[in-house]
Amino acid sequence: MSTRPTTSRRDFLWETAAATAAASLASVVPAHVLGQERTTAPSDKIALGVIGIGPRCTYDLKSMLQFTDVRCVAIAEVQSSRRAAGKSLVDGHYGNQDCVVYRDFRELLDRKDIDAVLVATGDRWHAAASILAAQAGKDVYSEKPCGITIADCQTLADTMRDEGRVFQAGTQRRSVPNFQQAVDLVHRGRLGKLHTLHASVYIPVLDNTWLPSQPQPPRDVVDWNLWLGPAAWRPFNQKYVDGGWRGQWDFDSGARLLDWGAHTVDLCQWANQADDTMPVEYEPTEKNIVCRYANGVKLVIDFLAEPFGDRSPHYITRLGTCPVRFVGEDGWVETGDSGEIVVQPEALQRELPDQQKRVRGLDVTAHSRNFFDCIRTRGTTAANPVVMRRSHIACHAAAIAWILQRKLQLDPVKEEFVGDDEANRLRSRAARDWTV
Repeated sequence: MSTRPTTSRRDFLWETAAATAAASLASVVPAHVLGQERTTAPSDKIALGVIGIGPRCTYDLKSMLQFTDVRCVAIAEVQSSRRAAGKSLVDGHYGNQDCVVYRDFRELLDRKDIDAVLVATGDRWHAAASILAAQAGKDVYSEKPCGITIADCQTLADTMRDEGRVFQAGTQRRSVPNFQQAVDLVHRGRLGKLHTLHASVYIPVLDNTWLPSQPQPPRDVVDWNLWLGPAAWRPFNQKYVDGGWRGQWDFDSGARLLDWGAHTVDLCQWANQADDTMPVEYEPTEKNIVCRYANGVKLVIDFLAEPFGDRSPHYITRLGTCPVRFVGEDGWVETGDSGEIVVQPEALQRELPDQQKRVRGLDVTAHSRNFFDCIRTRGTTAANPVVMRRSHIACHAAAIAWILQRKLQLDPVKEEFVGDDEANRLRSRAARDWTV
């Protein structure tokens, strides 16, 4: 019989689960504030390049700029307005005019002085840009989804292994304390035998329509060929480059299921200690996709409205975006981007830290710090290529089951659907030759 934890145990749990975040915050605070005299020598700084800078990249980069041992030296972006905004952000932070901007990211990759890149383009480019960066000898932090097909994720993971590069998928919730603490309850057996996992996603969409053709701007204003990249060609429309590509099959990932699923399915994989595998069965219904692991655990991918609706009433809506729920024979735990954790039985609440100390799920500080630390040690990141590969493929398999509207069986070793040629054809897409 377990004994009731003491206050010191609670404090210890907080300190343990939040260790990564705490270390990151220490890195963010200027050395003089911490009473340290020594700062990082310029020769010991990690030189960072950025490929694609929009709203999400700006959020990531603002966090990375705070690290005194990292220096952003270059930005590549196909839109002139975003190039200018990115340079203004970086130069404004450092108080100089040193950030170099490029229209073509291949020029950035040719620089031997750049150690690592942040890839934060649209989904269609994540895998291709990351692969080229690794082949150019750069370590890679890639926003999610890291590949818009199963084949992309396989090739990306294989390339990182073959090139010996450090890779971090931008599934930062693995480094956020409340999600760590929820998973810890499962791993310590505090919920009893695990039997069901819930991962929230947007309601899937499948849109193959084209927007009307508009006059194509000069290449230096918007390089439309580079913007499209490996995606199928279509005529220019300003709405695409302003963000209207989301939900479009050619540009988006897995019927938009990976927008949240890359995070929430990944957290369920982690809770189930399934980072080296994935569910073997995927069955779509009107409200969800029900998946099953070989160990008998059920993964329910729930369709939520944007961001919440009455279609999934078991979710506690105050928990914010990307909520997950882990259910065992003796209890359950639920958490989301608000940082709050709700558990049953209520006695488990005493094992959790003071929830006034919250880090929101969007915070990338600890996750990016983990990436830069692993660059120095050549260690394995929290969201390494194997973690990314398995969780992303699980999401893609679920999306394909939803698209085909039938139950699919997946061989988790071969990463192939069993006895379904049509489903297997959807594991990849033809890539356009953008290099011409």
